[in-house]
Amino acid sequence: MGEETDDYTVPFSLRLTRAQRQQLDEDAGSKSMGEYVRSRLFTNPTPLKHAFRRPVQNEQALTQLLGALGKGRLSSNLNQIAKAIHTGSYPASPETETAILAACAEVSDIRASVLEALGYEAVK
Repeated sequence: MGEETDDYTVPFSLRLTRAQRQQLDEDAGSKSMGEYVRSRLFTNPTPLKHAFRRPVQNEQALTQLLGALGKGRLSSNLNQIAKAIHTGSYPASPETETAILAACAEVSDIRASVLEALGYEAVK
């Protein structure tokens, strides 16, 4: 067989009660389970080779948000406005500028809500 290196990982399985697993999940916080367990077991745990993405933190909020986006025509309307501006056929007025800025703020709020529901910190 091939030569073993320090980078080679050997899987380890462990059975837990539901309560134990829930406690581990809570203790791990934003860390992956493997990263958390290694940090508790070893003084110098092996660093992760890739970023870890936590599962959806608030599935109900994400479902409601995506449903609202599906019902609305916000993206389609913004696309039509952008096309009209680029062709020069959209009348420029203070009211339209205010409406566009309000729509941009709504999109920004939606983005922040999606990021929050996915467990990320929203950056404004």
